[in-house]
Amino acid sequence: MAEENKNKLQAVDKDSQTEREEIINKVLEQQPDDEILYDLAELFKVFGDSTRIKILYSMFEHELCVNDIAGLLNLSQSSVSHQLRILKTSKLVKFRREGKSIYYSLDDEHVRAIISMGMEHVEE
Repeated sequence: MAEENKNKLQAVDKDSQTEREEIINKVLEQQPDDEILYDLAELFKVFGDSTRIKILYSMFEHELCVNDIAGLLNLSQSSVSHQLRILKTSKLVKFRREGKSIYYSLDDEHVRAIISMGMEHVEE
C-alpha cells in the first residue's frame, strides 16, 4: 500500500512538472526580443525623472512653448530645452513651429494614457 501511494505521488509530481514546463514554454514563446525589452526599459527611464514628468503633465491638455513651461515650473529655459530634447528623442512630445515660436505637446494618446494610468496607480 505504501509503495502504491509513493507511485501515485511520483505520478502527480511528474504531471505537475510537465504542467510547469508547458507554462515556462508558453511564457518563453510570448517573450519579446531582448532589443524590444531594452527599448521599453529605456522608455521607462525617461519617465523616471520628476522634471520630465512635470513637463509632460503640464502639456496634458495644452501645447506650450519653452517660455510657458519654464515659467510654469520655475525652471530655466535651458533646463526645459534640455528635457524637451530628451522627450522628443523618446517620441513622447512633438512640436510645431508658429513664426519664431515652437509649441510642444504630447506626441499621441499613448503618452496621455501612460501618464493617466500612472496617476491612477499612485493615487490609489
